[in-house]
Amino acid sequence: MIVILNTIFIGAIAGVLYAYFGYPVLLLIISVFKKNKVVKLEYQPNISVIITAYNEEIRIREKIENTMHLNYPSEKMQIIVTSDGSTDNTNSIIREYSGERILFLEVTERRGKENAQKEALKFSTGEIIVFSDVATIIDKNGISEIVANFADPSIGCVSGMDRVITETDDQKGGEGAYVKYEMALRVLESDVNTVVGLSGSFFAARKEVCSDFSDRMDSDFRTLLNSRKIGLRGLVDPAAIGYYKALNDPRREYSRKVRTVIRGLTVFFNSIEFCNVFKYGLFSWQYVSHKLFKWLVPFFLVAAFISNAFLAFKNTIFFLTFILQFALYVMAALPFYYKKLDNLVLIKISHFFVSSNLAIMIAWCKFLKGERIVIWQPSKRN
Repeated sequence: MIVILNTIFIGAIAGVLYAYFGYPVLLLIISVFKKNKVVKLEYQPNISVIITAYNEEIRIREKIENTMHLNYPSEKMQIIVTSDGSTDNTNSIIREYSGERILFLEVTERRGKENAQKEALKFSTGEIIVFSDVATIIDKNGISEIVANFADPSIGCVSGMDRVITETDDQKGGEGAYVKYEMALRVLESDVNTVVGLSGSFFAARKEVCSDFSDRMDSDFRTLLNSRKIGLRGLVDPAAIGYYKALNDPRREYSRKVRTVIRGLTVFFNSIEFCNVFKYGLFSWQYVSHKLFKWLVPFFLVAAFISNAFLAFKNTIFFLTFILQFALYVMAALPFYYKKLDNLVLIKISHFFVSSNLAIMIAWCKFLKGERIVIWQPSKRN
């Protein structure tokens, strides 16, 4: 029995460490021997910028103004703003700009972001399509930078670089720290082969890979997989920056995470073909490591804690590892009882880590019960 518990504990800890550290380290090692260069030149084809909005009366004006004043030739940039069944003043604000530069598309029945994007694609004229959320403010040179990558014919899609804006000290840590980790991981993936996911808030793609958009599947993930199907790769461009505000309410992050993972699992298991290493090679390993292993972490954590509880008094090492795990969960729970402690970075990160993995666990339960997210509800970042 002790041998079985010991094996479960070591395997579970190894799973967690591999998901967060082992995979990036292996990418770093591979990058020493294999480096993919991108032919990034001054390249300005006709593009279509698609912005989808649902009840965004507070932010839609700022987003339109931001997009209209980006450094890209206006005669080559079509801007399509699609309202996904908005019921507030979003539509009337968009109509103020509707005209030569802004094409307003009103979808009267709300069916989600992906459906709104699919409708907008029918009216797009650009050879490169840029997708952006209302909550994301693009750097002045962001469009020019992201489009320049398509001078390289091997590139099918490009992700922008997410930057979280923290306006107060109590917003530091948590989401911002994880976004920095995720962006660094995508840079490594780009260097070695291809990214496994794009930033849904700001990404671009060749028009031919923007197909098969489904209400149940994230368009960013689907676009990357469409690119891989035809032998093109995706990358992240650190110079193409999109800014968005950190979430003030951790409950919003929790519910957003549940939605994101359910949709991610839907895409993953509908695209299981990409696990075929004989067909997709290195990407298959990336696909499983970046996506599936990250989603298995909550199960590893539960297995590690329970097995360690039985082993805690067998020797000093097991006792110390159990204390460390226990301390992690205590720190994660403290903000529920003492809100002010959430200002401490270590506690905020612990809280974010545990709540994120709890959200993943809940997402698995919902997914296995057959629940799917059809209508995407963006988090409000006021």
